Amino acid sequence: MIVCIDASNIRSGGGLNHLVELLRAADPRRQGFERVIVGGGSETLSSIADRDWLEKVAHPWLDRALPFRILWQRLKLKRLAEHSRSDILFLPGGSDASGFRPAVAMSQNLLPFEWRELRRYGLSWPAVKQAILRVTQSRTFRQADGVLFLTRYAQDRVVEVTGKLRGRTAVVPHGIESRFSFAPRVQRTAQEFTSSNPCRLLYVSTVDVYKHQWHVAEATAQLRASGVPVTLDLIGGAYAPALERLSETLRQLDPAGHFIRYEGPVPHEKLHRVYAAADIGIFASSCETFGQIMLETMSAGLPLACSRRSAMSEILGEAGVYFDPERPDEIAAAIRGLIESTEQRATRAQAGFELARKFSWARCADETFAFLAETCGERGDGEPATRLRDS
Repeated sequence: MIVCIDASNIRSGGGLNHLVELLRAADPRRQGFERVIVGGGSETLSSIADRDWLEKVAHPWLDRALPFRILWQRLKLKRLAEHSRSDILFLPGGSDASGFRPAVAMSQNLLPFEWRELRRYGLSWPAVKQAILRVTQSRTFRQADGVLFLTRYAQDRVVEVTGKLRGRTAVVPHGIESRFSFAPRVQRTAQEFTSSNPCRLLYVSTVDVYKHQWHVAEATAQLRASGVPVTLDLIGGAYAPALERLSETLRQLDPAGHFIRYEGPVPHEKLHRVYAAADIGIFASSCETFGQIMLETMSAGLPLACSRRSAMSEILGEAGVYFDPERPDEIAAAIRGLIESTEQRATRAQAGFELARKFSWARCADETFAFLAETCGERGDGEPATRLRDS
């Protein structure tokens, strides 16, 4: 069998990391695929490691703006799949206009399906873009022969909007790279945190309207005001209006940057070193399909104070302490509880670390290609090598 992967809109962030790591870990021949064809932009394709079963197909339209990429998908993608004699089309971007069948789509963006979160953008281009994705992805998911979800929470939210899907479904979570794995360290006692050697809080995530970095900053300031020696490092790129709100909050709370620092983005290949230098991880998002950064924090052996919204508890379980991400007092209380209890920090860190070890890119790749093979089999186009339990 042959699978064609549409990477026309996979250009950066979590979507690109998923595709790169999926293909790095994969051996699709185990599921009966002799070739994998990937159509994408030149930068995307250059990020993917060469494999003897992998063929990368570039097109100049895919290095241009969104309208050209949509046009390529509509006019060129089906032709690519047919000319390469592909048995199935895989759509990790979640939208399809090609008409090729059979096709498996993947849901990696929950924001279009949660109006409460989408309304935070007001009347803006990001809101319009996500609303368009709600329409295009809903149509794709309803028409697809199979849909992959990252969590059951995300599947439930999407199906609330789309209605029952005609194709088969499965939940296949992302994996974690081994370089993020650090066994939990011996925890310092609360008394060992001092003004000269404070507890180092870390929140890694794009600054955005649903990530609530300003509330985490307010919680940190509350802790400092009550005599708890903490610092907060905020790492990640930024959506401009959200960064303006964060910057104004920081000007009010810590204009000199003594205890709260926004560092901007760190290259993903260096991010594991950032986790290694922290004491407690924070994750305050209110909308996540999966929570890859949360998984990285767990794998790095950090105790985690986490938002109780969205899919977070499905991944973290009882290994973290939870808060309402829009209540700075709750965030501060969760962090304070971890700081004051050495035992709780050690227990939560170890539990999170053990949970994170269950996630791997090899498992993700095996289950993804098995699902593709099964979908071919159900259409009579191939013989699956492995059975996955449908969701």
